[in-house]
Amino acid sequence: MRMTARPQNPHQATLLRLLRDEGSTSRAELGDVVHLSRSKLAVELEKLVALGLVETAGLAASRGGRRSGIVRLAPSLRFVAFDIGATSVDVAVTNGELEVLGHVGEECDVRQGATAVLERALELLGKLRQEGLIPGPVHGTGIGVPGPVSFREGMPVVPPIMPGWDRFPVREAIGQELGCPVLVDNDVNIMALGELHAGPARSVADFLLVKIGTGIGCGVVVDGAIYRGVSGSAGDIGHIRVDDEGPLCVCGNTGCLEAYFGGAALARDATEAARSGASPALAGLLGDRPSLTAQDVSIAAAGGDAASVRLIREGGRHVGQVLAGLVSFFNPGLVVIAGGVAGLGHTLLAEIRSVVYRRSLPLATGNLPIVLSELAGTAGVIGGARLISDHTFTPA
Repeated sequence: MRMTARPQNPHQATLLRLLRDEGSTSRAELGDVVHLSRSKLAVELEKLVALGLVETAGLAASRGGRRSGIVRLAPSLRFVAFDIGATSVDVAVTNGELEVLGHVGEECDVRQGATAVLERALELLGKLRQEGLIPGPVHGTGIGVPGPVSFREGMPVVPPIMPGWDRFPVREAIGQELGCPVLVDNDVNIMALGELHAGPARSVADFLLVKIGTGIGCGVVVDGAIYRGVSGSAGDIGHIRVDDEGPLCVCGNTGCLEAYFGGAALARDATEAARSGASPALAGLLGDRPSLTAQDVSIAAAGGDAASVRLIREGGRHVGQVLAGLVSFFNPGLVVIAGGVAGLGHTLLAEIRSVVYRRSLPLATGNLPIVLSELAGTAGVIGGARLISDHTFTPA
């Protein structure tokens, strides 16, 4: 695997992250933040220029004396992100400041297995290469997958909805293919990093990102960093039991939150409502298809279908029930609701808010915003790039 240039000390790492997060910055402003003398700052920046990580870019406005030089990350820096979901794969290329330069995605069943899905992801990356978005080497790749991950080993571990992926060496396989450092994490964790970098969580150090997609998971951010737990399974809230007598879950237990609500459960319940005659609107959308989707429920609810609104509210109530306990325990500064099913919008959000605010401790919810993600499906790829850039911008 090709060695990627990395900062050589904490000062250089701090400078790179500042330039990533704040964009082009004057030397004077950088010196104010890192508390280095002008001569020491100049030495560190010269080393970063020599590594090909930063470059000078003209002069800043005067602050009363000699004009300070502008510094920015090298425009050639490129990070790649793969956001692999249960039913889709998204691939993006970013620059050093994590601006998405190109983003492609398509439906893809994770149950096809690791080899097939990763080959498809690489093919999508090839399309972005053909557009000229990667002029040189890739400096790092961040990958999210929809299951528990051994972050240290870079591989999924006993993922419930990913047959054929258990202990597949994802990091090693993609690293060899692309010749760059690779990190692998749970898809919800990388979405949380995306919200931390570019969403409403930018100003919040402790928050929860709840993804409601095919399954349900939670990214836990503590003091600005992902909390993964001892074995990497922190935040697996989809398998918190809601009711002992509930429906069977894919994990083998009964009554899990995910078995009540999530893309698969919502499709199941909506299809049943259509076939039983409980919802003529859903029956019309079903037609000759084998089953409905969460998007169908959203369409029917927007048209005033009472059965669809009821399904959304029941789902929101179950999510709120679990989330209320988490809020009382963790006391976050923000909760972000994301994922495909979160596209059900404000009917879902209102029900979640109602239950959490009613059930959690007033001290925990007094100033607690619960909001929908604003990143329109890009949280995962931005977070994947943020994950690998944090690694690249850490001293070797």
